[in-house]
This record gives sequence, C-alpha cells and structure tokens, in this order.
Amino acid sequence: MRPLCCLRCGAGVEVRKASWEQTSVQWSAQALGACLERQAARAADGGAGGLFEGCTALRESIVRAALEGAIPVPED
Repeated sequence: MRPLCCLRCGAGVEVRKASWEQTSVQWSAQALGACLERQAARAADGGAGGLFEGCTALRESIVRAALEGAIPVPED
C-alpha cells in the first residue's frame, strides 16, 4: 500500500494496484471525513450512510499517480 492524497480534496488514503483494472483503497477516518464526494452522497441520502460507489476525483488521482509511476502497477 502506498500513501496517496486526492488531488481535489486532499483526503489521504492508502492505495495498491494489482493491475490496471484492480485497485485496493484503504480509507482512514480522517479521509472519510475529508472526501467531498462522500460528504455529498451522505447529504443526499439524509445521512443514512447508504451505498457509495466511489469517488471519481480519487479515482482520477490514482490513475494519474499510476501513469506517473508514483503507484506501481504490476505487469501482467
């Protein structure tokens, strides 16, 4: 796992890529609170904590980091 900060909100998570198609992300309590898309999803469902399919800003940050070599992606 490698530390990575979202380029939009600065939420710090731990990331590992097993391939270009598979990514593991560990969220800390601080990152959960900082993520703007998570906050918006929580507000939209009245704070019930429903399904959150992922943060597009973090996804884009991970792709960028992988392309730049900051997050290693194993060769198939």
